Amino acid sequence: FQIVGKKDLYPNQLSGGQQQLVGVARAVIANPQVILADEPTGNLHSAQGKEIMELFRSLNDSGATIIQVTHSEVNASYGTRIIQLRDGWVVNEETSDQTSAATV
Repeated sequence: FQIVGKKDLYPNQLSGGQQQLVGVARAVIANPQVILADEPTGNLHSAQGKEIMELFRSLNDSGATIIQVTHSEVNASYGTRIIQLRDGWVVNEETSDQTSAATV
């Protein structure tokens, strides 16, 4: 994630995007079976966001469960099951093939 040079800084010395990258790195370092991700790319530019989503896809392919909350249709397209909520109610649920993410 190109954050090694920031290892000695405190969180308040990092940008929002750098803090988000550190959070993702901490979440995946121990190869967890489940990852809960709330807007995991919200403070990142598109290239970094894609890198995170590709990492999540790789972890999912290796058996990890990724539960992501997002407003991004691009990020949602990486999922194999998409549940859309409106005002706290499920309004749509679908399953998709992960290969569709490559075309978005």
